Amino acid sequence: MVYSCAYWTGGDDPSYTLEDAQRDKHEMICRKLGLEEGMRLLDVGCGWGSLVLHAAREYGVTAVGVTLSQAQAEFAKRRVADAGLGGQVEVRVQDWRDVDDGPYDAIASVGMAEHLGAQMWPEYAARLYDLLVPSGRLLNHQIVRAPKRRAGSSPEPGRSHSRTFIDAYVFPDGELIPVADVTSRLEQGGFEVRDVQNLREHYSRTLRAWVANIEGAWDRAVALAGDPRARVWRLYMTGSALSFDAGRIGIHQVLAVRRNTDGRSDMPMVRTV
Repeated sequence: MVYSCAYWTGGDDPSYTLEDAQRDKHEMICRKLGLEEGMRLLDVGCGWGSLVLHAAREYGVTAVGVTLSQAQAEFAKRRVADAGLGGQVEVRVQDWRDVDDGPYDAIASVGMAEHLGAQMWPEYAARLYDLLVPSGRLLNHQIVRAPKRRAGSSPEPGRSHSRTFIDAYVFPDGELIPVADVTSRLEQGGFEVRDVQNLREHYSRTLRAWVANIEGAWDRAVALAGDPRARVWRLYMTGSALSFDAGRIGIHQVLAVRRNTDGRSDMPMVRTV
């Protein structure tokens, strides 16, 4: 119950699992954000609450997660209660545009911005900027597409068909933009981009692990979701792994900061993550 790709640091160690890699993804995000005890973290599109739980448990922050899914929120709240972190973690059914209890010391947005639509980016960047303290950091983690090819070049095989399938059956409101557009739109919103990391191969490996999981529990998946839906998601994840392999799509973590009024970022001089 963790959204988006894992971060595979275990090499070929057979004892290193998908769960280990997802934990390492959360750890990397927390370290990039420079979390410290007592800070406030906002997780935009918190899913089932895994990141806010990790941040509260391992870094002592006070975390707020927002999601549009009532089912996700209820699941996340149960996890928070079971972990005894009710005093540190709050999960809300809330649109990011309605969050008004800033400032926050750090904001994470993992696998959410793909669903914005390009026209929403100015409001998205400006809103998150306003919610941060000076020197506050944003970690934006999202799938991107390759830039359009120059005029006269051959189209990439399968691109239009795969996009039509995804639009119809998986993410009808999704829109991917190139990573250059992500960085420029964050900077247009006032942020200074400090780091960009490509995790393309990590998502391909994650998708293959998900496909193995669904195939290993196929009868249960069909019982829960029905045969057509299970087949759609198995096909979607398999095709997406191939698209990541081929470089038609990618995934980037973009770390940005709201500078102080005097220009200071308060970022470390030496990269540590």
